[in-house]
Amino acid sequence: MPRFIDLTLTLRRGMRGVEFTPACKVAEDGWNATTLHLYSHCGTHMDAPCHYEVSDQGIDQIPIEACAGPAWIVDLGAIEPRGLIDVQHLGTVASQLQPGESILFRSGWSSRLEQPEYRLALPRIAPGLARWCAGRRVRIVGVEPPAVADVTDRAETTEIHRILLAGGVGIVEGLAHLDRIRHPKVWFMALPIKWERGDGAPVRALAIEGAPWADWIPEIPL
Repeated sequence: MPRFIDLTLTLRRGMRGVEFTPACKVAEDGWNATTLHLYSHCGTHMDAPCHYEVSDQGIDQIPIEACAGPAWIVDLGAIEPRGLIDVQHLGTVASQLQPGESILFRSGWSSRLEQPEYRLALPRIAPGLARWCAGRRVRIVGVEPPAVADVTDRAETTEIHRILLAGGVGIVEGLAHLDRIRHPKVWFMALPIKWERGDGAPVRALAIEGAPWADWIPEIPL
């Protein structure tokens, strides 16, 4: 039977870029409702090409087929804070990956969510790996840190995002629970909130182990 693993951080009060305010209450209005104030790149989220203006494509214009497909799990082990993730970390995945497949980097970094280093000392994608992913037509690069590059270094952040997004590689940041995945390859989905011309959006990300369609690569419409 297929096994589902939720890879999404729970949005909650106190999280960076997240705020909830009551809109209605049962005692006064007859039902409960809440107004959500969300930074477009909070929690587990996807970046759109317009985030770094590599094109004007917004999150609502990304084909749904580009948000799902087979994904390899690359275990980074005990990677150091500020460590560079490069092509050699891929191991045998580098020779097995097919165009249209995704890569999820398991670093355990999501366990540091409550610590300052979660954002300020994150391991990041090296330029060489970003170019490799673009050249091999990787569908999505998924990472546990809140960004694929050092958020304190504007030049680095711009370079890595531009290489990936301009190369047609989707970016999903802020993944969690990759340690629950048992298989080296899964079916992965990250479905973003569909808001008009959005530069990014929170996603519900999940992995499916043992899916009968595990090797099916959806064709992305032109």
